This record gives sequence, C-alpha cells and structure tokens, in this order.
Amino acid sequence: MHDHTAAAHNRATVAHNKKRFLEAWPPIVKELTGFMKSHHMPENSLQWFTKNLEYNAPGGKLNRGISVVDTVELLLGKTLHGEEYQRVALLGWCVELLQAFFLVSDDIMDASITRRGQDCWYRVKETGIKPVSSVGMIAINDAFMLEGSIYHLLKVHFKKELYYVELLELFHETTFLTEIGQMIDLITAPEDQVDLSQFSLQRHKLIVIYKTAYYSFYLPVALAMYYVGLSSDTLHGHARAILIPLGEYFQVQDDYLDCFGTPEQIGKIGTDILDNKCSWCINAALQKCDVAQRKILDDNYGQKNPESEARVKKVFADLKLPEMYEVYEEKSVQHLRKLIDEVDESPIDGAKVGMKKEVYTSFLAKIYKRTK
Repeated sequence: MHDHTAAAHNRATVAHNKKRFLEAWPPIVKELTGFMKSHHMPENSLQWFTKNLEYNAPGGKLNRGISVVDTVELLLGKTLHGEEYQRVALLGWCVELLQAFFLVSDDIMDASITRRGQDCWYRVKETGIKPVSSVGMIAINDAFMLEGSIYHLLKVHFKKELYYVELLELFHETTFLTEIGQMIDLITAPEDQVDLSQFSLQRHKLIVIYKTAYYSFYLPVALAMYYVGLSSDTLHGHARAILIPLGEYFQVQDDYLDCFGTPEQIGKIGTDILDNKCSWCINAALQKCDVAQRKILDDNYGQKNPESEARVKKVFADLKLPEMYEVYEEKSVQHLRKLIDEVDESPIDGAKVGMKKEVYTSFLAKIYKRTK
C-alpha cells in the first residue's frame, strides 16, 4: 500500500512541477517577441516566431528544463517562489530551447515524419500565417532563431552575474559537443547505407556521450550549480564523472526499450532496427553473434520491412539480449551508486552550499528500472 501511495504522491509532484514550469513559459515568449517588436519587425514575422517557439519548445516531457529547477531547490534546500522561481525556470527554458534547436534540425536531417505526436516542424503545411503557409526549409532559420533566443535571454537576465561568462561558455561548449556527437552518428549510420562493420560498442558509447549525455544530464545540473555559486572546476569535474555515465546508461536503456518495450509501455513504436540506428542492441549482438547470425544481421538490419525486422529481433532473442541488458544495468547502477557515495557534500572554494548526493540519486531514481 505504501508503495502505491508514494508513487501517487510522486506523480502528483511531477505533474505540479511541470505545470509550474509551463506557467513560466508565456512571459518568456512575450519577452522574445517583444525584442522583435522593439526592432519594428512586421506583424507576420512576430506571428511566425511565436508559432515557432510555441510549436517546438513546450512539447515533450520537459525533464531537462525542470531538472534545472529541481537541482537548484535541492542545493538551496528550499522551494523557489515568485521572481526567483521565474529566473531559475528561465535557465531551464534555455535548455529546452537548445533541445528544440537540435530537434528541429535533427528532424530535417533524418527526414523524420512526426515528433512528440505531431508533424515535424519542417513538414507543417498550414501555419495560418500569410503569405507563406508551409514551413519547409524555413525551419532551418527557425532552428537558428531558437538557438539565438537562448543568448538573448541570458544577456537580459544574467549579464550582471559573476557567472555570466560561465553560462555562455557552458551553452556554447555543450552545443558544440552535441553537434560533434550528431556528426559521428550521421556518418556512422546513414539510414540508406547499411554497413555494420562501422558499428561497435565503443563507437556507440562515443555517440551517446556526445550526442545526449552532455546536454541532457550535465548541462541542467551545471546551470543549477553556477546559479547557487558552485563554480569550482573540481566540483564540475566530479559532476561530469557521474552525470556522463548516468546519461550513457539512460541512452542504453532507451535503445533497449525501443527494441524490447511494448508501444503501450513506451508510448511509441520502436524503429531503431528499421532506421539502421547505431543502437546498443545491435552492437551488443554484433559482439556475441556467430557467423550465421552475423549474416542474418547484415542482410536484414536497416531494411524497411517488418519481415527483416522480425529476423533481427529473433537473433537478438536467441543471443539473450534481455539478460545481457540486465547484467549491464546492474553493473552500471552499482558503479554509479559507488561514485555517488563518494561525493563530498562540504562547501569548498568559499561557496555557501556544498554539492548534494541527492542531486545524483534523484536522477538515478527517475531512470533506474523505468519502462518508458
């Protein structure tokens, strides 16, 4: 019974935090469009930019943005309100704008059809804004504007802070690392050219760390750390040493669920096998398979038909991939728990607060054994 009560309480907290975070968004849109107004931009350009912001930033789970707020509240040991909440939420929304910039671009590169249950932005045919109604390749410039919005907001709200340069460098550096990860992914696994000899667990690890872990796990926590005055390189090094492997574990789990989770469970139909993705599953299989199984994988992986996909899945099942994943998961989590146990919580370098283990354990708790 207690577990059910705790789970229900947890769901209510998550829903409340998301609602509060979404309420911080309209003033940000108003501010960004206000900047355009101050430059006397025409009405239809304001409408277009508003639509771009509203369509691409607030969808999804908003985990990255909300975790900036969660982390600041944990580190300060208090709930944020009013003006202070809005400032911290703005940093969170900057992470979501970065994510939106990546996703709009990513969908064009991958020629994706849908994202978060709606048409990808570049495929929107009817914006309702005259004279151009369909988005098409204007989406490329729209992506740039989502990124540009981050630096405008940071300048307006954080220019006077001692850590302003750290915020700028953090966003620039994280963006560059993510783009490097995206490049490795694009040249390792082009959708129309299957060559499994390019794949390896080592290559997969690189892609995952650079393409996902830095911006999804380190960036939100690092922003919160700078905000509360934790700017020491040592502490940020420790944070990366935990959050990057945590991000890697998260992505391996995502890859595993794409193949072995049910659509009801994960809320989407997994397409990694059809899309020739350099996923953990195929790399784990390549490490273990015999010659005959390797031929089946070579002939069927990345082929756009359900029969080929079923053949690949059968090899995965024969190789006992779910058991391999469980071993991987337990080993990773054990390693992460050990790293978290070693965190020193005492303040250093004149900071008012220290790092808290709970920042890391709360991330781990959200991910461990998740099913979606």
